[in-house]
Amino acid sequence: MVKSTLRYNGLFDFDGLYATTIDWAKNYGYLWNETLYKHKVPSPRGAKQELTWIMNKNVTEYISYFIIIKIRMWDLTEVVVDMGGRKKALSSARIEMTLDYNVTPDWQKKFKSDNKWIKKMGKFYKDVVFGKRLDSIYGDQLHYRVLNLHSLLKQYFDMQSKKYTYKGYLGEG
Repeated sequence: MVKSTLRYNGLFDFDGLYATTIDWAKNYGYLWNETLYKHKVPSPRGAKQELTWIMNKNVTEYISYFIIIKIRMWDLTEVVVDMGGRKKALSSARIEMTLDYNVTPDWQKKFKSDNKWIKKMGKFYKDVVFGKRLDSIYGDQLHYRVLNLHSLLKQYFDMQSKKYTYKGYLGEG
């Protein structure tokens, strides 16, 4: 399982974050499921929340992709902000999002058996038939797809640079 982490502290629209993530999942053909929602009693600084979202996609009859997003929020408070004459409810919090992802072979468990011959066929299928393609093709595709999601989330939180970072170092400007 590979991990990618995003941390943010400030104002954000939680409903918009939810919608952005679900839209991304639908756009790429993933099934989305919320498996955990914990809201801990607020302290004077704010509430704590924990969420787990699981996205999966069956790529072939043998290969499946899993993306698990774990969200932890601290000091969560609701803030009403005036945006162009309109009142909008936003969330203010420290947030940490962890994206875990992996390629799962034999997601249908066809080669999960007590029978030694079926186990050997499963090993042959994984090592010889798919072999290096499991990581080099399917693993890379999932990795870049999750980088796309990570980038989208960074854009959502307005955490990306608007200019080329290394401009002065290459003899330009």
